[in-house]
Amino acid sequence: MARSGLIAGLDVGTTKVSCFVARLDGQSVRVVGIGHQVARGLRAGAIVDMDAVEESIRAAVDAAERMAGETVRDAFVNLSGGFPASHTVGVEVSIAGHAVEDTDLRRVLDHARARQEPGEREVVHAIPVGFTIDGSNGIREPRGMYGERLGVNMHVVTAASGPMRNLSVCVERCHLNIAGLVVSQYASGLACLVEDETDLGVTLVDMGGGTTKIAVFYDGAMIHSDAVPIGGGHVTNDIARGLSAPLSHAERLKTLYGSALPTPSDEGEMITVPQVGETDEEAVSHVPRSILVGIIKPRLEETFELVRDRLSSSGVEKLAGRRVVLTGGASQLQGVRDLAARVLDKQVRIGRPIRLQGLAESTAGPAFASCAGLLFYAARDWTEVIDTEPETETDIPGRLARIGKWLRENF
Repeated sequence: MARSGLIAGLDVGTTKVSCFVARLDGQSVRVVGIGHQVARGLRAGAIVDMDAVEESIRAAVDAAERMAGETVRDAFVNLSGGFPASHTVGVEVSIAGHAVEDTDLRRVLDHARARQEPGEREVVHAIPVGFTIDGSNGIREPRGMYGERLGVNMHVVTAASGPMRNLSVCVERCHLNIAGLVVSQYASGLACLVEDETDLGVTLVDMGGGTTKIAVFYDGAMIHSDAVPIGGGHVTNDIARGLSAPLSHAERLKTLYGSALPTPSDEGEMITVPQVGETDEEAVSHVPRSILVGIIKPRLEETFELVRDRLSSSGVEKLAGRRVVLTGGASQLQGVRDLAARVLDKQVRIGRPIRLQGLAESTAGPAFASCAGLLFYAARDWTEVIDTEPETETDIPGRLARIGKWLRENF
């Protein structure tokens, strides 16, 4: 796709499906087609109704194609389900004192691949995050260097094979080829983070409708990823149950009046709540805004406490530094940034897609960060060693050359 200058990103989320079509204009990416649709048939990022998901994907892609005046055949697709997990694989091979060559890189990467044992899980990403020579860490481009042993540390992200295959089938039923699968938090990081953040250490928290995804970036690469099964949709359900309101009205109340933190005026501000199942327009209740805030705040506190616990147990909390970037649709709720700063005890900002031309104001916010990141992933040919499809023998030299180019440009 990138060779023809046309790239597409397809974000299949729990609450919405969005599709961006873009053209490569030199070093920039210009969006020429946008489509988004309410998602049906997904729960917590996992597909529960394949026909409904297929219909949502078709509607979003069709809208983007009409706007772009192009037909999309291949797309980079995000993966938000499948319980993605990550670990680091480190291997070493002997180079017998000679200068490191492409064949040595190929050998050490093959050894790293052989060490992976996903079982019922499939590898989504396997990214070289650093090389070593004779135990010396921090080597970014090993070719031409001398030593006895060459090592590589690879960040491997895996996901359950069932949800991945379900997603692939739904996309293929829409007559689309999957050019690559990308976990949502990785894509959002590519779209929202600046270079200094990824170099010094940052935690990206992608607050989606069904799940909250976590990614830690350090020294220019993603070194850890995780997810917690709570999202903005759980807040909406809490409001619907707590106020006996229809789900559609609960979402509206959350958007218009919701806040993660209370204010002194909440007790005196009354809001109108339609009652579930009532057809009479006068069958409404009036409650103070403080009750709504009292429903929202505990759920968001629970979400950030889970994020904090996952970071503490990951072993990379110190590398993540004191910087957090919130993105995703649920991060737009009033007061979320301040609440996250309190619970996580870190500096927090809201992340939006940057360096992307052609986005309308309504699609340039945090809710579309993952879809925007898919375009960056496609445009920059972000180098990975293991894709969703196995490499052929003839592909390896070209892949190694791209690895060297990527390491020189990004480290």
